[in-house]
Amino acid sequence: MSTHALQQPEPESDPRDAVSRAQPWLTVIGIGEDGFAGLGRAARRALFDASVVYGGERHLAMLPARLHARRERWPSPFDIAPLLGARGAAVCVLASGDPMWFGIGATLARHVGAHEMRVLPAPSSVSYVAARLGWPLQDIATVSVVGRPLAAVGAHLHDGARLIVLSSDGTTPAAIATHIAAQGFGETRMTVFEHVGGPLERRIDGLAHAWQAAPCAALNLIALECRAGGNAPRLALTPGLADDAFSHDGQLTKRDVRALTLARLAPAPRELLWDVGAGCGSIGIEWMRAHPSCRAIAVEAHSERQRFIERNRDALGVPALQIVAGEAPAALAGLAVPDAVFIGGGVTVPGVFDACWSALKRGGRLVANAVTLEGEAALAAYRKRHGGTLSRIALAEAQPLGGFETWRPALPITLYAAIKP
Repeated sequence: MSTHALQQPEPESDPRDAVSRAQPWLTVIGIGEDGFAGLGRAARRALFDASVVYGGERHLAMLPARLHARRERWPSPFDIAPLLGARGAAVCVLASGDPMWFGIGATLARHVGAHEMRVLPAPSSVSYVAARLGWPLQDIATVSVVGRPLAAVGAHLHDGARLIVLSSDGTTPAAIATHIAAQGFGETRMTVFEHVGGPLERRIDGLAHAWQAAPCAALNLIALECRAGGNAPRLALTPGLADDAFSHDGQLTKRDVRALTLARLAPAPRELLWDVGAGCGSIGIEWMRAHPSCRAIAVEAHSERQRFIERNRDALGVPALQIVAGEAPAALAGLAVPDAVFIGGGVTVPGVFDACWSALKRGGRLVANAVTLEGEAALAAYRKRHGGTLSRIALAEAQPLGGFETWRPALPITLYAAIKP
């Protein structure tokens, strides 16, 4: 038998294999406060081979003069279109610390395939702070207020919690101190690190209620070791916050019914809820508190209740809750496709249920509550058409009756829950 006969046929080549073996055109480099001197060999080589380097003014200033690549500052307003237009050239991007941790790397990954991009991270500023304080990273919550409301910190305020906040600028520490003190956490120990990881690193310690208002360096992080005072509300991680945690005019899904409702809505990471007829926003707010990536849209026509939603979302740490002013079903047009829908008001309004059911993604959950006979009849009709379950919730509280106590029943609630096939 010939040698040729023993040879196996070559498998057909997949063009994607060649792409994966090729050097990515884009390299994202994490750089610390120690600048170019702190970069590893691979990062330096990429910079010397690059035809263009993108970054902020501070990062570009760290590069040595002998680097021949063209230097491009990010445009204002920020836009990655010029970078994407250079696809195919040797491009480098400079970012602070770990580019995939609240950084440009995460943004670029949504537009550039993994086979096109190489990421060379440096230690993140959060890692440096955790190392300085001796805090295990896995036990720390991290919140960015860079371009985000300070109220986002509120969802993480619990007695004994450790939190690292990525600052927006030098005024952020004083603003954070004022905010958390107003939330009943004035005894929280604050540590601010300026220029962490570099020759200008400085540490400032103090308590939130006694924090000095003088601005810090623009580049800073805030470590919080939370301590709740006697006036701090206890905001549990489980559904069913106390009713007095919300500002409202009576249009509120009460605590026990809210917990049962949220159990059926079953929030999960990155999912979107429509809270239709939101009242004071309690369902959407607790949905978003279930996980940092949960999103919600509160649809409410009443202007005063819209103000309640605004106050409640900030006080309870979910400032990203979106408010849509208007009446359903018209106000639902054009909204992002929901993973779950709660109809707290309007189950008898023509077109509301059908619009919500039609928009709901397949496999999504719809929950609706009713307290009137007309609303209950509407829910029964929906169940007949779409399946699902009906539950009657009857609650009573012990209240005084003369020299004794008796049960005072609340109005019964009918709860409809269905999963779209």
